[in-house]
Amino acid sequence: MFWPRFAPVEVMVELEFGSGFEEMHEQMSGYKRMRREHQAHLVKLEEKCKVDMEAHKTALDKEYDTLLHNFTRDLDRLEAKHQQDVERRAKQTSAAEKKLHKEITLKQENDRKVYDLNRKKEYKANKERWKRELSMDESTPKRQRDLTLQSQKDNLKQHEAQEEQRMLQAQKQYIELEMRKFKRKRMIMQHEHEDQQLRDELGKKEQQLQQAHAMLLKHHEKTQELEYRQQKSVHQLREEQINKQHDTELHNQKDYMDRIKKELVRKHAVELRQQPKSLKQKELQIRKQFRETCKTQTKQYKRYKAQVLQTTPKEQQKEVIKQLKEEKHRKLTLLGEQYEQSIADMFQSQSYKLDESQVIECQRTHEQLEYELEMLTAYQNKNKKQAQEQRDRERRELENRVSVRRGLLENKMDAELQQFNQERAERLRMKHEKHTKELEAFDNESIALGFSTLSLIEVSREAYGDEEGSLSGSMISLAHSNSSTSFPAGSL
Repeated sequence: MFWPRFAPVEVMVELEFGSGFEEMHEQMSGYKRMRREHQAHLVKLEEKCKVDMEAHKTALDKEYDTLLHNFTRDLDRLEAKHQQDVERRAKQTSAAEKKLHKEITLKQENDRKVYDLNRKKEYKANKERWKRELSMDESTPKRQRDLTLQSQKDNLKQHEAQEEQRMLQAQKQYIELEMRKFKRKRMIMQHEHEDQQLRDELGKKEQQLQQAHAMLLKHHEKTQELEYRQQKSVHQLREEQINKQHDTELHNQKDYMDRIKKELVRKHAVELRQQPKSLKQKELQIRKQFRETCKTQTKQYKRYKAQVLQTTPKEQQKEVIKQLKEEKHRKLTLLGEQYEQSIADMFQSQSYKLDESQVIECQRTHEQLEYELEMLTAYQNKNKKQAQEQRDRERRELENRVSVRRGLLENKMDAELQQFNQERAERLRMKHEKHTKELEAFDNESIALGFSTLSLIEVSREAYGDEEGSLSGSMISLAHSNSSTSFPAGSL
């Protein structure tokens, strides 16, 4: 509250040393108590905001840690699933390889049995045919015919043995070629499966990275909302406290103004009540002065009379005494009239001066009180403006901090996404190089075993499917080793 610095001195003295001073002291104590209460409320609110923010950050950190834990668990599950798939496919590939080898082996055994059966039939037919041809030639001795027949038999057996060896070699090459084709195809399928697993893993990690970034943005929004809400509550409390303080100051200032006006009115009323007594005292003083003047005049008259009578003849003294008495009476009368006029002038002048001074004092007091009220209002408006500027500055600072934090978060997410893309490209490249080297090593090994790359990539004559465990289908027979016309008539 503004102290009325330019209030009338009498009123100031009375306020300072009377009940007004006590009331002013009580008001100042009230202001101090209000400021302490406001500061305590503000500190309490700020502490509450701090505790809420810590709890908010703890909850967000816990939620984010839970998300990362779930990500790790999901990746472990995916890795375990991929490992199970690899083991299952390895078992299926091993079983399919054994099954294919067994089926081809069984088919080749059947082909050899058919070949043996046909060979025996053909041998028996040729033997009978040779006997008939030799028996028709009676000019040739029997011993020579037997030697010729035995020679033909030996030639036929030798040729059949060569043909059987050729068939066995062809079957061996065929089964080795088919198994190499099978292994190469299964290796390519395994590479494709590993590529798919890697894409699944990278896709899962990309999805998790997107989910983590989405949660970070969500946490940023929640933190931003809480910061704005807390700042708004603090600003609202400060504004309410300022308004309450200003209202109290205005109320006390108006009470002070009313009290000053009442004190002035009471002072003027006392002055008016005290005016007759004061004038009566001054009148008595004037009359006392008049009486003393009359005594002085009387003494002077007696001395003057004695001097005149000493020089005046006796017969004239009576007349002179009469004249002196008349002159004395006239002068005293004139002096009394002058004093009476002075008393009348004093009453009139004092009454006029009193009315004029009271009006001037009322006017000056009113002007002073209005000036102090204007000063208080200007001071409060200045405080409100400064408080509003401070709130605006704090609001801009918070917006700037939020913007900077959002920018840093976005830069971090962009860097993480760029790093992930680089790691994904690197892993895909390394996986591709690994598969290429494995396939080249397999092809080189096949070439070292006598198989050409073209023979390995051509379509297999075996009907094993691309699906896991699918090896059903008919086997292609060895037609060149099953024909009953492998040895045309007359070839021997």
